[in-house]
Amino acid sequence: MIAKNYREVETQLVEPGVTVRRLTSDLTEEPAFALLLYAIEPGRDVSIRTYYWEQQAFVLSGKGIVLGTEGETPLGEGDAVYIPPTEHDQFVNTGNEVLRLLMVMPVQRNVTFADVGQTDCVQVPSPE
Repeated sequence: MIAKNYREVETQLVEPGVTVRRLTSDLTEEPAFALLLYAIEPGRDVSIRTYYWEQQAFVLSGKGIVLGTEGETPLGEGDAVYIPPTEHDQFVNTGNEVLRLLMVMPVQRNVTFADVGQTDCVQVPSPE
């Protein structure tokens, strides 16, 4: 077993106004899952992304929306989100305080999909 306080984990800038702490993915050599702590500043968002595996998120604090294939869903403290494989998603902070999310996803290293010539994550442009 490995235990660590989140404050001991380096904060990484993902994009302006968005940071992440990779809480568990670096604790062992070959983890199966990553537990990520995102902090999204008011008025900021995480770029739209599509993964070839499912994701799960839990809102620790703040308010926002998650945009997906079926539109937008409001989020607040205590809400859980399941994102199926290959669905576009984008988390947006619509509140006045930092939106903190725990995100769980499988760790995929150097995964390629030769049949379609794509990698494990595709960043798509934001809709206008």
